[in-house]
Amino acid sequence: MRYVFHPEALTEYAEAVRYYMEKRVEVAQAFIDAVEDAVYRVKESPTRYTMIDEDVRRCMTRKFPYGILYTVEQDYILILAVMHCSREPGYWKSRREV
Repeated sequence: MRYVFHPEALTEYAEAVRYYMEKRVEVAQAFIDAVEDAVYRVKESPTRYTMIDEDVRRCMTRKFPYGILYTVEQDYILILAVMHCSREPGYWKSRREV
């Protein structure tokens, strides 16, 4: 199943990569690998992960405090957020209306 990032989720992802790049390139690459792994796991089994709000599910990344929040649409997976776990819960809810 294909996946699509909501534009704001893609921005979050890019900002997080930039943040880790300022620390060390190796850490940024490990973060990218962790997000790609989580997205791969979601693609392989989209209904496996915990539903956190109506039709929104969350898959946690490994080694980093981030969750991939997504919905399963008819023909694709919509990634709503690449959310740091310390962010205010629910900030992403308006993205479901797009």
